[in-house]
Amino acid sequence: MMQLTDTQWSIAEEKIAQTALSKAKEREINALVTTVRQQASGIQEFNDLWYLHDFLSARRYDLDGKYDSRNATVIFALAGLVKEGWLKLGELEGLDKEKITKVSAMTRMI
Repeated sequence: MMQLTDTQWSIAEEKIAQTALSKAKEREINALVTTVRQQASGIQEFNDLWYLHDFLSARRYDLDGKYDSRNATVIFALAGLVKEGWLKLGELEGLDKEKITKVSAMTRMI
């Protein structure tokens, strides 16, 4: 059985994982931009500005750590993105079957 921290990645698998992370990040950022535009259009008073600021700060913190592509942690990142709906398992096609199985199983655990 493959240990998550001992996972070996081929160059092709690294490219597949990086492409998947990039697609998911682009989707999430596009959704965030849409949300921010909606919230910004509804600003009516000074405190609404601080609410938007706090929202953006929290989202930035979340995004900064979410898209970690280091080999030791990428399975966790991919599983989280599948669970959140930013990726589909089919987009990981080309990864070793055991890696895809791990990602799928982790979506039910995290």
